[in-house]
Amino acid sequence: MPQQAQRPEEKSREGQGPEAGFCTLLAGWAQAYASFIKGLDGWKRAAIAAAAGIVSVASLAPFFIWPVMFLTLPVIVWLIDAASNAPRQSRSEATQTYDFSLATRRAFSAGWWFGFGYFAAGLFWVGEAFLVEADKFAWLLPLAVTLLPAGLALFFGLGSAIAQKFWTPGPARVLTLAVTLGVTEWLRGHVLTGFPWNVLGYTLTSTDALMQSAALFGTYSLSLWAVMIFAAPLVLLAAQPAGSTPRAALARSLGVAAIPLVLAGGYGYWRFAQNTAPDVAGVNLRIVQPSIPQREKWLPEKQGEIFQLHLAMSRQGPTGEADDLKGITHLIWPEAAMPFRPLDHPEALASISKLVGTSAYLFSGGLRVTANQADAGLAGPHRPDAYNSLMVFGPGGGLSALYDKIHLVPFGEYLPWQATLEAIGLQQLTNMRGGFSSGASPRQLIQVAGLPPATVLICYEAIFPGEVVQSENRPGLIINVTNDGWFGNTTGPRQHFHQSRVRAVEEGVPLIRVANNGISAVVDSMGRTRDVLGMNVRGVIDSGLPAAQEGGTPYGRLGNLLFLLHVVIFACAAGVLGRR
Repeated sequence: MPQQAQRPEEKSREGQGPEAGFCTLLAGWAQAYASFIKGLDGWKRAAIAAAAGIVSVASLAPFFIWPVMFLTLPVIVWLIDAASNAPRQSRSEATQTYDFSLATRRAFSAGWWFGFGYFAAGLFWVGEAFLVEADKFAWLLPLAVTLLPAGLALFFGLGSAIAQKFWTPGPARVLTLAVTLGVTEWLRGHVLTGFPWNVLGYTLTSTDALMQSAALFGTYSLSLWAVMIFAAPLVLLAAQPAGSTPRAALARSLGVAAIPLVLAGGYGYWRFAQNTAPDVAGVNLRIVQPSIPQREKWLPEKQGEIFQLHLAMSRQGPTGEADDLKGITHLIWPEAAMPFRPLDHPEALASISKLVGTSAYLFSGGLRVTANQADAGLAGPHRPDAYNSLMVFGPGGGLSALYDKIHLVPFGEYLPWQATLEAIGLQQLTNMRGGFSSGASPRQLIQVAGLPPATVLICYEAIFPGEVVQSENRPGLIINVTNDGWFGNTTGPRQHFHQSRVRAVEEGVPLIRVANNGISAVVDSMGRTRDVLGMNVRGVIDSGLPAAQEGGTPYGRLGNLLFLLHVVIFACAAGVLGRR
């Protein structure tokens, strides 16, 4: 019998195996996902944008589930697609025009709702600070956990709105969004003193190897890469070009993310292999983490007990065995370890002198008030010169070095319009009448015998990329003292620790981090944690000092000029692709 002719659809399936079927299935799913997002309207658009922002927080510390970004960042792209393509009837019923004003507002709304979910989930722990003295501040908690995310979300909304103005079909729009969100993330770190917490670039620092890319480009530049890497694959797959097979479309989409990730990881492992420098000779550190509950920290009746606890812990090694600092060259206590003005208490200075003896140095956070206003409180309409300081006491107990915090926390350490808000009964969380004063700027390095030149960062000063080094000379060490006890056992202190580690990588300088109740650690110049004390652990760490990277890092030398270069390159690439 003659062989029956094959039908066309049977011919098209010849040579196709399970792999091709999977590619087709995945491409179809991506298209369905995009269509679903674009088809939403009203409150459903807002809800899906906020949900995408909330889920995105899983990519950050302490979870580091960064693949979720492949599902969440495309949502912004597709919502802006829908905003840009929303038609309205013109005066001529035969034609349709696009209401670009409406499109921009809808794009802003999509970005704002994404940002609100992102910051609400990522910063909920801020509310813990208002419960430390709940009788005074609990009424502010609902405002803090809503208004702060709402304000920060304006930057995401602005980035999305600007992107819509330059929106074009095809892959160019992903690069456009990368540029605008990258720029607005930089603005978030600078406007109104700045708050660059959980910058998008941190999503590419989840592993020690990937984190090394911060040494090349800095965190702000990584924000542009993050948007491109995480948004592009599904966006490209959902818009499969005509004539392209599902397998080719999938390979192209995955390549956009895989190639830079593989290169970043490879660079990280190469950098690890180059870091063979021994520890700094002759330095033996002891870190004290007392884990004082924040509710007890500032009680007058607890001040003596807290000070004695620090003294007692300092005389013991990690195993609890007393050694009176034998062999220890530098002892470090956390921020505000002495919840009083130590320079005004001779008995405290005498105890410090006895502790350090003739060979050790003590670094301790403490309060300092200038002598002429030490007991005056407010001097007329002016606030007292009170400082949140790190004091270094040398052998014999004398003050050897001093750093006053320069980047203060709004509403935590001072109030905007201080006198006016105090007059109506408001005060900052620290209860310092008149607020703290900012130290001398730019930040200078401190010189302590036996240590390389060090830059000191108090509390959240460690979250500002590009602001670690503000003098002509480069440091060989970052000392970060903090008191994260305000925020309880939440994600906040863990995010803070991770961002501090990235500062060490950016500058190629080791980090010694000392916290009241976690997380304290010795971190090398690659951001790798050598020794650590976790949350709510009372203990000490004895350690040597890792050496700084010789010659520094590209980001350490060029700073945010690299960010500007990234903006120009991504913008040019978007322009070229847009014309095509």
